[in-house]
Amino acid sequence: MKQSTTNISRRHFLKITSLAGGGVLFGFEMLANVTAETVADAPLFSPNAYLSIDPQGIVTLLAPNPEIGQGVKTSIPMLLAEELDVDWNKVVVTQAVFDKEKYGNQSAGGSGAIRGRYEPIRKAGAVARQMLVAAAAQTWNVPEQECSTENGFVLHKASGKKLSYGELASKSATMPVPDNIKLKDPKDFKIIGKRINNVDNKGILTGKPLFGIDTRREGMLFCMVSRPPAFGKKLKSFDDTETRKIPGVKNVVRTDTVVAVLATNTWAAKKGRDALKVEWEDAGKLESTMEHVAAFKTLIQQKSDKPDRNDGNVEQALSSAKKVIESVYEVPVLSHAPMEPINYFADVKDGKADLYGPTQVPGNAIRDVAKALGIAEANITLGMPRQGGGFGRKLRADNVVEAAQISAAAKAPVQMLWTREDDMQGDFYRPNGMYRYQAAINANNELDGWYLSAVALNAGRAAASENFPAGALANYRCDSHGVQSNIQTGPWRAPTHNAIGFAEQSFLDEIAHELKKDPVAFRLELLEKAKTSPVGKVSYDIEKFKSVINLVSKMSNWGKNTPGRFKGFAAYYSFNTYVAEVAEVSVVNGKPKVHKVWAAVNCGQVVNLSGAENQVQGAIVDGLGHAWYSEVTFDKGAVQQKNFNAYKMMRMADAPPDVEVQFVATNEAPTGLGEPALPPIAAVVCNAIFAATGKRIRKLPFGNALAQKA
Repeated sequence: MKQSTTNISRRHFLKITSLAGGGVLFGFEMLANVTAETVADAPLFSPNAYLSIDPQGIVTLLAPNPEIGQGVKTSIPMLLAEELDVDWNKVVVTQAVFDKEKYGNQSAGGSGAIRGRYEPIRKAGAVARQMLVAAAAQTWNVPEQECSTENGFVLHKASGKKLSYGELASKSATMPVPDNIKLKDPKDFKIIGKRINNVDNKGILTGKPLFGIDTRREGMLFCMVSRPPAFGKKLKSFDDTETRKIPGVKNVVRTDTVVAVLATNTWAAKKGRDALKVEWEDAGKLESTMEHVAAFKTLIQQKSDKPDRNDGNVEQALSSAKKVIESVYEVPVLSHAPMEPINYFADVKDGKADLYGPTQVPGNAIRDVAKALGIAEANITLGMPRQGGGFGRKLRADNVVEAAQISAAAKAPVQMLWTREDDMQGDFYRPNGMYRYQAAINANNELDGWYLSAVALNAGRAAASENFPAGALANYRCDSHGVQSNIQTGPWRAPTHNAIGFAEQSFLDEIAHELKKDPVAFRLELLEKAKTSPVGKVSYDIEKFKSVINLVSKMSNWGKNTPGRFKGFAAYYSFNTYVAEVAEVSVVNGKPKVHKVWAAVNCGQVVNLSGAENQVQGAIVDGLGHAWYSEVTFDKGAVQQKNFNAYKMMRMADAPPDVEVQFVATNEAPTGLGEPALPPIAAVVCNAIFAATGKRIRKLPFGNALAQKA
C-alpha cells in the first residue's frame, strides 16, 4: 500500500482514558478556527472531539459541526472510518453539544466544514489504527510491520491470527502515541468517494424527533411573539386583557420591543397572540423597495474613489473602442425561508441557561445570550439538533437570544416558535443589487476592456472584484457601492456570488454573442490569455476552470441541439470550487421548460459521492427556483410577500427532470461544495432562453419578465 507520512506532535494529538467496560477513548483535534491554508500549520491539534471503541468494536463519533442538510454528520465520520479501517456498518454518529474547549469553532457556513476537517480527521483515524496495531503486535509478540488492518480487525497473516478492535481497545490505551502516522493513498480508499446513506435518513423517514421544533421538556411552555410589523417600527404599548382569557394561555411577558405569549400548546399561544392589542410607533425611516432601486440607479453611474480593482486604463479603452456593450442587471431581495420554521428552546434560571435548537453559529449564540442576560458564558449549555435548512439564516443568533430573554422574563422553560409570516417579516435577507457592465470592443473585434459598477443594500463590497475575467484583460475595473438601510440583510447561500454569478455570466454571454463567438470557446480563449499574458493577480486556477468547462461540454454534447431545444452555458468559481453548467431549455408561449441540466464540478476529493451529488443538485434546483419565482419587496418597511403563496418556490412540475453531475477526478483535498453550484444556474438558464427566443433577461426573477414579454 502506497502511503504518505506526516509528523504529528505527541503533545497536541492524543489524550487517552480508559472507558468503563474495557473501551478506549481517543480525544483528537477537529481544528478550531481552521482554514484550508492553515490545516498543516502547527499546532495541529487540541482536544475537540472523541472517538470511542467499545468491547464489541462499535466506533462512536461525536460530530461537532451543526448538521443543516449539508451532510457533514455523515461525511466527517467517513473520513475517520476510512483511516481507522473499520466496518462502516459499525460506526455510530452522535451530535456533540457545544463545547469551545473540546471542539473549538463549531459552525456551519462558507462550505467549509469538510475543507477544514479533511486532514485532521484522517490523522485521528490513522493514529487510532496504529495504536490498535501496536497493541495487537505486543499481544502476539510480532513486529508491527507484519500486522495489517481490515474492517475493524488487526490481522497477522503469517500466523492467521486476528483480533477485533473491541478486543484490543483496553490494551491500546497503554500504547505510546506514534510520533508519525501513515495516511492511506487515495487509490486504497474503501469508504471515501463511495455512496454512503445519510446517517439520519431512517430517523427522517420514520418521523423521529430530530429537529429543534420537536423539542419537548418537562414544564415547557410554547411561545409565540408579537414583533414589529415593519422595519422602522417599535413597541409603544400593549393590552393583554383578552389574551389572558384564551384557554391554555399561561403568561404574557415583554422583552425589549416584543411581546411574548406563553401557553400549554402552540395553537393557544397563537390565538393568544392574535388577541393582543398592540400599538406600534415609528422608530426610524419606513423604507420601500422603490426608494432603494432609485438610489441604485444613481450610484451605478458613479465611479468609486477607491475601486475594488483597477488594471490598465478602462476609461481609455472605452473611449477608443469600436463598440461599447453596456447592460444593467438587477436582482431582488430574497428570503432564506428554511422549511423548518425558526424556533428555539431555552430554560434560564439561577444565573444559568440551557439552550437547544437550530443555529449555524453555536459559539456566537452563547456569546450573544451571555451578553443579553448578563451571565457568564461558562453558565450556558447549548445542544444542537439536526436543522431543517439554514442557507445562512441561522448565521444570526437572534432566535436564540429571543428565546433566552423570554425564558428569563417568564421564569419558565419555553419553546419559541415563529410562523412563516414571522419569518418573512423578520429575516436577514439576501440584499437586492444592481450591476452596470461596460465592455470595450476594439478595432480587432476583441474584448479590450471591462467595467463593472455594482451596488447592493447594506453592502461593503457589492461585487467579487477578483472574479474571472479579471487577470485576462489589460483593462479591467470594478467599483462597489452600498445603500445603507434599516432593513436587515445578511448572508444568503453563496453570499455576493449568488447575484454576481447571474450578472457576470449573462454579460459574458452577451459579449460572446456580439463577437459571434461560441460561449464555451470564448471562456477558454479568455482563460488562455490569463495563462499566457496575465494582468495583475489571477485569483483562480486556470487549469481547474478549464477542467470543468471541457467536462461539461463533453457531458452535454455542447454544440449540438435537439430540435426545439436550446442550450445555455456558464462557469463559475467560488468557495475554492469550480463549476460549469449547461441547461437544455424550450420556450413555448413565453413559458420556459428546463429539460436537463449538466454540471461538472472540480471540488477536490469527493468524500461521499451520494451526498456530493445531492449538494450540487440541490443547489441547482434552489438557485433556479429563486431565479425563476422569488422576490421580496418592501412598502414602508413592511414585507409584501408574507407566505409561500406570494413568495413562490420551485414546484416539481417546473424542476429539471434530470440533473446530471460529474466530478473531475482528483486526489487534492476537498474544497467547498454546499454553495458553488448555485451562482451560475440563473445565467445558464437565462442564456438558454436567449438562445431560444433572442430575448436577453437582465432582471430577476425571470418568470415575471417572461410573463410580461409573452
